Amino acid sequence: MSPDIADQVLPQELRAQLAATVQLGPEPVSTPFTDAFPAALAEAEILISGWGCPRLTAEVLAEAPRLRAVMHAAGSVRPVVSDALWERGITVSSAADANAGPVASYTLALISLAARRTLTMASRYAEEWPSFEDRSGADGHTVGIVGASRIGRRVIAGLADADAGYRLLLSDPYITDEEAHRLGATRVGLAELCRRSDVVSVHAPLLPETTGLLDAEMLALMPDGSVLINTARGAIVDTNALTRECFSGRLEAYLDVTFPEPLPYDHPLLYMPNVLVTPHIAGAQGSEVRRLGQYAVAEVERWVAGEPLHGEVTREALPRLA
Repeated sequence: MSPDIADQVLPQELRAQLAATVQLGPEPVSTPFTDAFPAALAEAEILISGWGCPRLTAEVLAEAPRLRAVMHAAGSVRPVVSDALWERGITVSSAADANAGPVASYTLALISLAARRTLTMASRYAEEWPSFEDRSGADGHTVGIVGASRIGRRVIAGLADADAGYRLLLSDPYITDEEAHRLGATRVGLAELCRRSDVVSVHAPLLPETTGLLDAEMLALMPDGSVLINTARGAIVDTNALTRECFSGRLEAYLDVTFPEPLPYDHPLLYMPNVLVTPHIAGAQGSEVRRLGQYAVAEVERWVAGEPLHGEVTREALPRLA
């Protein structure tokens, strides 16, 4: 990762904690675009990676003959991992759990706003004060969760603990009805979820089978006045279809991710009063990114002690990760 990112993810106190467990190289922080990177890799047994780390291909790993573990202190580990890591038997861990907390909290805040039709109400503020009958609260709303990912599960738990009495639906082909029930939701197909939900929140990983999952057909099933929230990956939603639905005024949308990302400066979604687009800020930001460094350092400590890793990523699980 670049030094400016590393200073936030791994501040001095975390580096000192790390140095109590392992021997830090003479250049413990190095960007992959300098001559120091191959030299640092040559001696490294553990690599703490982050935003800006290149894909660890066979060519890159050829510079790291002693490498035994990669601890990823950022969001998705998928851009970093290649088959060459598994073929070398290198252990991989991801701090995605530490990143999941901020995303879940952000999503829960958006759901609260969505239940109140906040964007529509705000856009009408200068024209008319809403009547009592026009106001919408959160109590009793049906929220549909697309994907029982680590973030999706946290969102379900947060909604289940809320006193608003949300009805929770879950669409995920990899879990059973019983598992959904234990989480606090009712498992349904995606079409039924779209038809029945006041708020649809997307938490699926981006895979070939989820690309364009919420297409024109699915979005058309959502009731008039319902809301789409996407804090997962932009390409899961058909951008053109969503643009049409929001332009008609039928749907509201809260989008922290888009496809393409970023959107062109003149894209209609950026200027609609019933759409809020934010620049991919749901995950750990600012002071929060220290959590990722803490997680990675704790994983290093566990690995050195021969203890099970909390965030270990396997070859089999990688395709389903965000």
